[in-house]
Amino acid sequence: MKTAIINGKIVLPDSVLEGKALVFEGGKITDITDTVPTGAKVVDAAGNWIAPGFIDVHIHGSMGADTMDENPESVRIIAEGIAKYGVTSFLPTTMTMSMPDIHRSLGHVRHWMKQDIKGAKVLGAHMEGPFINVKYKGAQNPEYILAPNFEDVMKYEDVIRLITYAPEMDQGLAFTKQIKNETDITLSMGHTDATFDQAMEAIYCGCSHVTHLFNAQTPLHHRDPGVVGAALMSDVFTEVIADNIHINPHNFQFVLDNKGPKRVVLITDSMRAGCMKDGNYDLGGQAVIVKDGAARLESGTLAGSVLTLNIAVKNFYEATKATISEAIHSASLNPATSIGMDKYKGSLEIGKDADVIILSPEFECLKGFSEGREIV
Repeated sequence: MKTAIINGKIVLPDSVLEGKALVFEGGKITDITDTVPTGAKVVDAAGNWIAPGFIDVHIHGSMGADTMDENPESVRIIAEGIAKYGVTSFLPTTMTMSMPDIHRSLGHVRHWMKQDIKGAKVLGAHMEGPFINVKYKGAQNPEYILAPNFEDVMKYEDVIRLITYAPEMDQGLAFTKQIKNETDITLSMGHTDATFDQAMEAIYCGCSHVTHLFNAQTPLHHRDPGVVGAALMSDVFTEVIADNIHINPHNFQFVLDNKGPKRVVLITDSMRAGCMKDGNYDLGGQAVIVKDGAARLESGTLAGSVLTLNIAVKNFYEATKATISEAIHSASLNPATSIGMDKYKGSLEIGKDADVIILSPEFECLKGFSEGREIV
């Protein structure tokens, strides 16, 4: 059955359309038209934004659940919870824990990739660690850090979409080159002590993404631009946690000016306390205290966030000169492109998946569809 969303402002990559209907059927967008098809189910957007669904490529947990939980239902719980905030697809993200634990969690993700969930679609996994540098471990557990090893990845090539790693730990960049040449996995540098030159060499060899810019990486310095400098001076996709805690919001425009609107990827890096009350939680087996919207280890180190992606878009939009199209696509088309899924997802174009949300002016998700299925 066809569905037509009417009476809204349709957010396209480079413009906003009014007075049109967005039509989808069989999970795909079939038309953007002046006329509502006969017999179509009509959804009135009531003057709100009609936007592509958000894609969170870096999220550990939400609603009390975590990707690393032994309980396989945790991935489903996350999917259902984040849908309420405009996320129509995502990458459940692992932590630096034992490799058997990581593989178990990747198996859970593989299961949910094949299921129709009344929530966000599971596109695959983001494997954050264990191939990182202890110096910039952040909230990752140093006990389980390993050197990059293709053998630990190869059995889950069908699941892993994104890997965060420290390229300076990759001897001769052999892992980088093998991932680039033999898989469709996107490599992202993060939790890294790489110099500017090491970071640029990794980018040259195939690393195309940077994990949570400014956080857990070598900073921008006038004598060594570091990973931050490499991110800002190359065309890699660059994650931003726009919770106004991990990065001062005055830096958002600085990032946008250097990266341009098509290379910024808004993420949440949310942990299990996302969408929950302040209190005591855990991340990767480590105690986390959530207070006043910030999640921290007992040492005071930031431990992910409790951010929702709609608020990330709102914060970024309000702190920059980004257009509404640019802000929204930083959480939809850009992440889809960064993991090679922009042919199917990320924007409201005929033939693409019907991942559609209706957003209020306050960025509240009023209704959402994932591949044409109503999830909010």
